Amino acid sequence: MDLKGTSVSVIGAGSMGGAIAKGLVASGAMDASSVSAFDLSQAALAPLAELGITCCQSLDELVALGSDVLVLAVKPQVLPSVLAQLEGALDGRLVVSIAAGVKLATLEGALSGARVVRVMPNLPLQVLSGATAVCPGSSATEADGQLVQALFAALGSAQVMTEAQLDVAGAISGCGPAFFALFVDDLTRVGVRAGLPAAACREMVLATMGGVATQLLQSGEHPRAYMEKVTSPGGTTAAALGAMECALWTCSNEAIDAALERTRELAKG
Repeated sequence: MDLKGTSVSVIGAGSMGGAIAKGLVASGAMDASSVSAFDLSQAALAPLAELGITCCQSLDELVALGSDVLVLAVKPQVLPSVLAQLEGALDGRLVVSIAAGVKLATLEGALSGARVVRVMPNLPLQVLSGATAVCPGSSATEADGQLVQALFAALGSAQVMTEAQLDVAGAISGCGPAFFALFVDDLTRVGVRAGLPAAACREMVLATMGGVATQLLQSGEHPRAYMEKVTSPGGTTAAALGAMECALWTCSNEAIDAALERTRELAKG
């Protein structure tokens, strides 16, 4: 979908909101003149202004621009106060929320005249390699869902899901960057313990992870088939996988369960 004729306003220019605004421009999907943002922090807005993105001094100023899409990129704890300020101001507008755990019913209740879509993006949006789950609300049209999916597809991968699936996707892809960073750190520390220089080991781990991700994405190969390529019968990789797999499966399940439980707590307010 061609996004050149679309305008987007982002409320919140923190790590995620700023990445969305900058990514839409950096990807070439949109012109800077079609993107605007508001944040209470001028420091957060400064890098956006350098790209030619319109930076507003107030929420009212941003809303008055009348952009096609308005993205709520604030933390769940901050969202209620923002929604209170927006009450009645977004009738007929397409509103996208990235707030984890805040259900469509809550958003549609607070923005009764708006067409609402929930999304769960992740931090690799900053390098145009994000993973985003998209869930249109009851008031959103099919075209709304397609537009939001196209916006986030410009920043990586974007998949339409049900709201129940959205929470799981948030736990997988939203928390996933931290999981992978932890694995890099763990492998690096193990390598150092076994005698490798820290900087060299970290570089090797990162290069390996990036290479595997690139190969799997480009080939579409199943991870199990890829593993078989580097696992010789009775070899070192087979021994290592045997020691790792059961514990990693258990740990992964516990981690996602914990993330989903916290999502449910956030939904309760």
